[in-house]
Amino acid sequence: MRQRTEEVATTQQVTIHAMATLAETRDNETGNHIRRTQFYVKALAEQLRRQGDYPELTDENIDLLYRSAPLHDIGKVGIPDRILLKPGRLDADEFAIMKTHAEIGGAAIEAAEKSLGDTDTSFLRYAREIAVCHHEKWDGSGYPRGLKGEAIPLSGRLMALADVYDALISKRVYKPAFSHEKARDLILEGRGHHFDPAVVEAFIAIEQQFVDIAARYADED
Repeated sequence: MRQRTEEVATTQQVTIHAMATLAETRDNETGNHIRRTQFYVKALAEQLRRQGDYPELTDENIDLLYRSAPLHDIGKVGIPDRILLKPGRLDADEFAIMKTHAEIGGAAIEAAEKSLGDTDTSFLRYAREIAVCHHEKWDGSGYPRGLKGEAIPLSGRLMALADVYDALISKRVYKPAFSHEKARDLILEGRGHHFDPAVVEAFIAIEQQFVDIAARYADED
């Protein structure tokens, strides 16, 4: 029984890793972004469990969130190179196409779940939720489905903050890297609008962990 359990766990890890590697091959801004965001998500989940009643956040599920986080942008494999790799800001039409990566990613993971025969208890459930929902906003103004408040899966709410924080502190062709302090201020401004207030509270409580993670997995110039 122990050997079978270990085999299943290994299969799960290999499956997620293979899918995440596929996402990395298509996006030149992905590498360390994936590593940083998965550690941010884990840290946020652990702090959220300490500060509130979140029975979903067991050790097992937090580990699954950590392992699933790298798949948040897997849908970008379906975005044309002329948009995904454009060296500058996207125009309105290009951004509309870019936004489809959330549904593309969710559909791809759901198809994998169906091949396993179960979309309700599948180990890929968090990966699907994160892929679809990490651009949803607490006030309902996000995409792709315009979900609001707790209608957004907790996994998506955690990933939303982790993803935005990392985008803010990272250099892009259209923006410089922001300091942690500026990124923190922008996240505080988004509390109750972009982000779940409880997740923002967790972020503020452990912001030094974010600084340390960002330093440990910093991008090379």
